Amino acid sequence: MSVASGVDRAVEHVDVLIVGAGLSGIGAAHHIATKTPWLTFAILEGRDAIGGTWDLFRYPGVRSDSDMFTLGYGFRPWNGENSIADGASIRDYIRETAAEDGTDQRIRFGHKVRTAAWSSDDALWHVTAELVSTGESVELTCRFLYSCTGYYRYDRGHLPEFPGYDDFDGTIVHPQFWPDDLDYAGKRVVVIGSGATAVTLVPAMAETAGHVTMLQRSPTYIASAPAKNPLNRGGPNGRWARSGLRWALAIGGVAGYQFSRRRPETVRKLLRKGVEKRLPEGYDIDTHFTPAYDPWDQRMCMVPDGDLFTAISEGRASVVTDHIETFTPAGIRLASGEELEADVIVTATGLEMLFLGGIELTVDDEAVDPSTRLTYRGTMIEGVPNLAFAFGYTNASWTLKCELSCDYVTRVLTRMRETGLRQCTPVHSGTEVEPLPFVDLTSGYVQRSVQSFPKQGDAFPWQVHQNYLRDYRAMRLKGLEDDVLRLSNPTPIHTSATPAGPALTGSRPR
Repeated sequence: MSVASGVDRAVEHVDVLIVGAGLSGIGAAHHIATKTPWLTFAILEGRDAIGGTWDLFRYPGVRSDSDMFTLGYGFRPWNGENSIADGASIRDYIRETAAEDGTDQRIRFGHKVRTAAWSSDDALWHVTAELVSTGESVELTCRFLYSCTGYYRYDRGHLPEFPGYDDFDGTIVHPQFWPDDLDYAGKRVVVIGSGATAVTLVPAMAETAGHVTMLQRSPTYIASAPAKNPLNRGGPNGRWARSGLRWALAIGGVAGYQFSRRRPETVRKLLRKGVEKRLPEGYDIDTHFTPAYDPWDQRMCMVPDGDLFTAISEGRASVVTDHIETFTPAGIRLASGEELEADVIVTATGLEMLFLGGIELTVDDEAVDPSTRLTYRGTMIEGVPNLAFAFGYTNASWTLKCELSCDYVTRVLTRMRETGLRQCTPVHSGTEVEPLPFVDLTSGYVQRSVQSFPKQGDAFPWQVHQNYLRDYRAMRLKGLEDDVLRLSNPTPIHTSATPAGPALTGSRPR
């Protein structure tokens, strides 16, 4: 059946379809349920569990790389003791949030969304999902599609083509697919990489391994942060105190980032002094902990209570900065000629980015190539009606931006109800806008894939600020009216409002 030929009334319909039951998806569901309670919604999740990233990654020491008071939800402040929390605690927090407001009952597990086709005639998305267990296709329709799929592929990570890879006689593991039965106690471990995953793995594995070596091509900026924030207060007013702490940390993060961009040399010196205090006198900081780029050209790594530096100082871990010439049966031979012997090699070599979880979009039978479109407010796509996506900050906690997007989406849905219009579309016309990369980091995993993402513009509302305070003012405090977001497509008088279920302008059955 052609998308524009009509609506199959046997196909299940919901007003809002959320894709993904991770941190973003559960947050989006809460906002839809509480701020637009007249709407029906469901969540499609490709895996069999709630939690997204925090359920998928099970490697030793997996933890947040942002403080939990800003990574946690504003509507349900993080109440744990640790500011930097372990993966299991974050997973439990997401699951408890979903159970508390009942959104866990709206999740269809094992549903991998493959295609979404918009029909302006019907003012509907026709969505096709694959049942992962059987390979069968399931079709649904929705008035609004909300992608909360994160930014990377779940089915594989990035693995460079290492010469001699198959010659190694030991065990090779990628952190994205950590085996439950891996025994590395007393063994020699080499972790390839220098990003957040590597700096997490090294001290965690060093607790029981014989020795852990972090092998990096080039250094990353690494700063120590307290595992427990001294400003965190419990007691009867703990919720309000944590909300206040969330704001303080969010504002502090914006200030710190701006200072880094304006005074990079000063921040370089401060970061270096922090490393010097944590490592033995005479340690070669220039080689192993002094990047060639400026702070925040790539995302900065945080280590709770300096655990990485402690492991190095105690001799349980070491850092080698060199290039890989080849894998050997006994380990890795480096460009310098040195050979690192290993029993276990961990390839913490990064992610593969993937926009919208790989969903193929069409609008009125025309395929949409996201890489040729601009993003509107970092939340919607130029020329694509009734679709939003969750994409958090790269210089702060992911959730801060996602919750602003959620709030904005519910305001738009409310306005559509008030006006009786079925379609909202960001339309680029008038002023010329220069397209720029959507993610402005120089990290390898970003540069490998950012060309397939939509672009941002050089002026608001096409520009992505990476600034919580500016976004808060623009997306929550200001009105919806601008020359870009067009509301259109009133419900035809001669047809029923919705083929199956209430329309965006209707009321939820009681």
